[in-house]
Amino acid sequence: MSQAAALPDVIRDVERLSADIVKQASEFASSILADVAGRRGALHGRIQPLSPSMRFAGTAITVEVRPGDNLMIHAAMAVAKPGDVIIVDGKGDLSSALMGEIMSQQCVALGLAAVVIDGAVRDSEAIRELGFPMFAAGLNPNGPTKNIAGRLNHPISIGGVTVHPGDLVVGDADGVVVVERAKAASLLPLAAEKVAAETQRIEGIKSRQALRPGWLDGALRAAGVLKDGETL
Repeated sequence: MSQAAALPDVIRDVERLSADIVKQASEFASSILADVAGRRGALHGRIQPLSPSMRFAGTAITVEVRPGDNLMIHAAMAVAKPGDVIIVDGKGDLSSALMGEIMSQQCVALGLAAVVIDGAVRDSEAIRELGFPMFAAGLNPNGPTKNIAGRLNHPISIGGVTVHPGDLVVGDADGVVVVERAKAASLLPLAAEKVAAETQRIEGIKSRQALRPGWLDGALRAAGVLKDGETL
């Protein structure tokens, strides 16, 4: 029997990111981190915050559920620690909500950083008022069942991205990006450099000293749009 086959459905212990790495990551937009990660790691755009002001950074606690059943989300909340992000493969099902106000209140009391669900939630007005970062694929007033087994802290696929427990998860108004735990620290200096470069570019545009990117002509030549030596 393989090691993977021998793993229990519920894994309680996760190797978490350091608080310092999470704090540094929280200073960057999801778009910056996605760019320096190779323009990858962003979940499908259907997964959005209930309010544009919601943002977070934290360590992934991964959950796989059967559509319409939230039993394993309750299990995740029982083992999660402050600063964790519960990220749920809900199979994109929008026929019933997997979470609402009561569970969101519990997440706040537990000190969790956010919840990300490829599925539906409800009580959206109450959650917005609470201010807890809730990212979901949609809304539905139907409630879930709580009796179907799933898995906790196994690798999941959500929004086209593979997520492992312990990965860095960052979300804001643009959506959610996931960075592999082993790569998170090394990407932070690159993120800072990209912010500095983009700030300089914007300043050049505002001053009208650099109204088009310096790489444009070269890219057009490489694409065959311009001939060698030709410029716009």
